[in-house]
Amino acid sequence: MPNKGRLNARAVELITKAGIDLGDGWDRRLNITVDDLGMEVLFVRAQDIPAFVNAGAIDMGITGEDMVAESGYDIKKVLDLDFGRCRLSVCTPEDSGIGPENYPDGMTVATSFPRVSRNYFDSIGADVHIVTVQGAAEIMPYLGVSDVIVDLVATGGTLRSNHLEEKDIILKSQAAVFTSEKVLKDRDRKAQLDNLTDAIASVMAAEDRKYLMADVPRNILEEVQGMLPGIGGCTVLEIAGTDDFVAVQAVVSTGDMYRVVSELKRMGAKGILSLDMERLVE
Repeated sequence: MPNKGRLNARAVELITKAGIDLGDGWDRRLNITVDDLGMEVLFVRAQDIPAFVNAGAIDMGITGEDMVAESGYDIKKVLDLDFGRCRLSVCTPEDSGIGPENYPDGMTVATSFPRVSRNYFDSIGADVHIVTVQGAAEIMPYLGVSDVIVDLVATGGTLRSNHLEEKDIILKSQAAVFTSEKVLKDRDRKAQLDNLTDAIASVMAAEDRKYLMADVPRNILEEVQGMLPGIGGCTVLEIAGTDDFVAVQAVVSTGDMYRVVSELKRMGAKGILSLDMERLVE
């Protein structure tokens, strides 16, 4: 697990919602043993995780695709996590006139991603000098350290505040779960990996959906079923003591909930109830 930074909080949220109890004071510890699951959770730098996975020190790691690309290790992505989205881009001072079509020979590039940057410039035949920096790449052109930078961009706000322009995207990145070929070939370890990734995926699937229940007049059931397909169709249950209504249950996208509830009320449904879900195995 990333021990800090942009990936830490969401990664921790996903695994704890998936049922991995880190216990009290987890944020002050570097390793936590989860005895009942036969699992150990380690908190390390996100950029070190690819090396640990590749070396077999850990079976699974959560880190950014950008970190894996920079590491150069051939490790395997098994689950996209849909957070930490960013792009690694070539950025130049405003109105510099420098761009992919005219990178000058000998141009100096400041970046925390020297491997990926070198591969990019070599691929387009640009002869550049790479200067490796750790953070604050945006200030390097102003200080005269570099002509351009290669850096991570999310919204572009930091670039604009430093009078830089994004000129080319080298790669797009998000957080993901990575493992090694060795783990994938080990039946027992792969089974444990699959259980954990399935649990994380079920948390992600549930986050933008709600469980909806309503008592629906039997004579409009077909119309309601058309509006609420659910997962493989609505669940319809008889209600004890009445033949006029049936109980309908369905999983509904959070974004559709306002419209669906309003429509059910208009159609004569009653006892409408929506519930948050912790996990959804599809």
